Amino acid sequence: MGHMAGKLEEFHSLLGALEKEYPEEIKGFLSFMKKAESGPALSAKQKEIISVALAVAAQCEWCIAFHVSAAVSQGATRGEIVEAGFVAVVMHGGPALTYLKPLVDAADEFAGKTGKISQVSGSGNGAGA
Repeated sequence: MGHMAGKLEEFHSLLGALEKEYPEEIKGFLSFMKKAESGPALSAKQKEIISVALAVAAQCEWCIAFHVSAAVSQGATRGEIVEAGFVAVVMHGGPALTYLKPLVDAADEFAGKTGKISQVSGSGNGAGA
C-alpha cells in the first residue's frame, strides 16, 4: 500500500471509530457534507477538484488523499489534480507549495504516474517552508 493510500485508510478507520463513539456528530457532519455537495451547478468532478485545492490550502494530507481519490473516481486526471494544487498555492502561498508533495504522491497513486515531478524525493510529510 502506498503512503497516500495509507492516509486514506487511516481516515476511513478514524471515521468508523468516530461513527461508533459519536454517531450523532458524525451523522450531522455527513448529512451537511452531502447537502453542501448536492447542488446542480457544478459536476461532482468539479467539486472534488475544488476540494483538492482546498485540501492543499488546508495543509491536510488526509484530506488530500481523500479528495484526490474521489476526484480520480469522478474522472479527474493527474494534470487537473496538480493544476488545482497550483491554484491553491497561488491563493495560499509558500506553505501550500510544500503540500504539493503529498498531492503529487496521491495523484501518482490514484491517477497513475505520467509526469516528471513524480520523481521528487522526500518524506512526504509536508513539513517545511
